[in-house]
Amino acid sequence: MHEGTYEGGCLCGALRYRVSGPAHHLCYCHCVSCRRAAGATMVAWGTFARAGFTLTRGTLSEHRSSDPVVRGFCCACGGALTYRHKARQQDIDVTLASLDAAAQFAPTMHVWVADKLPWVVLADGLPQFAAAGGAAGP
Repeated sequence: MHEGTYEGGCLCGALRYRVSGPAHHLCYCHCVSCRRAAGATMVAWGTFARAGFTLTRGTLSEHRSSDPVVRGFCCACGGALTYRHKARQQDIDVTLASLDAAAQFAPTMHVWVADKLPWVVLADGLPQFAAAGGAAGP
């Protein structure tokens, strides 16, 4: 578990944030919703306490991608930044790649592997879960 204060932001720099506290549930998510929201084969996420998340520049645009899920992004460049789930209102997930210190946050598992694209080969030895992996998170 990583504990500290970290900063991050979007591609164009219009949106910056700070997140503090312990990071947990570091994962690669393969669900269709995450893939489409980011335009990527998978998305690396980390979960933080929502109380530790603050915007330091710009305004987070949000989209309800399903009844329980709200995704945050930059309206200028489209950079995917956050994920909030109704069942975990005390948490916020941030895209690990949007953190300035992204190299410090290696995912520890793959989740929603049942939705993985068939041409993606997972050979990193990390645990794989068909759905959420018995833990909170995307």
